[in-house]
Amino acid sequence: MLASQLQIGDSLANNGVCLTVVAKKPGAVEFDLLAETAVRTNLSELRVGSLVNLERPMLAASRLDGHIVQGHVDATATIVTIEGLGQDHRIEIALPDAFQRYIVFKGSIAVNGISLTIAEVRERSFVVWIIPHTWDRTNLHSLAPGSRVNLEFDVVAKYVERMLRTSGALRQLIEPERE
Repeated sequence: MLASQLQIGDSLANNGVCLTVVAKKPGAVEFDLLAETAVRTNLSELRVGSLVNLERPMLAASRLDGHIVQGHVDATATIVTIEGLGQDHRIEIALPDAFQRYIVFKGSIAVNGISLTIAEVRERSFVVWIIPHTWDRTNLHSLAPGSRVNLEFDVVAKYVERMLRTSGALRQLIEPERE
């Protein structure tokens, strides 16, 4: 049904990767994939029958309902543990060193395109908790420890970092002037 609603040129996030529809077939759409996208994401690991999270972009006139997710994957990481605790699930994900600065307690992160809240910040990983609705309606339930997931870090944090760095304010915070 989703394929019939899409037009050539439309965007569709696939496991959190924003792709452009380039062709349509009955019940299916096709996308081009840049070499960089294949390297930076888990899309090259997909096989026929793999579960994929699909999400259409928000319309500019829509209410913002959740975190800002662009579909621009920053890195991949592996799942460390998945634990079912009652109806909920706790997922610990390894954190690439280069991105540790973007993880904060109760901050946002997109995992395979799913907008989630960070519940724990650990030395080399972070934890998210998954409610039953999200568990049932995404591909998280099909993953296991060692599975690779796409990560998109908070774009606001990246802009703030860039503005501080280019203004020199970040250097002043790290290396205060000595009198």
